[in-house]
Amino acid sequence: MEIPGYLTSDQVAARLGINRQSVYNLVNRVADFPKPEKIGRASVWPEAAVDDWRAKHPARSRRGSVATD
Repeated sequence: MEIPGYLTSDQVAARLGINRQSVYNLVNRVADFPKPEKIGRASVWPEAAVDDWRAKHPARSRRGSVATD
């Protein structure tokens, strides 16, 4: 289902570089992470809210990864 201006959980996960379960973990555990909106049975996130959240929370390096310059 494509709704202009909204992202599915899979699209949010891809945009943030995480898996879909991690998206729901963020919803439940991080106070300022955008909450999904229900459209019918589907949960969707406003695209602008996800992008704003990403801008406020730069990606953290993963444990055990080696930074390359």
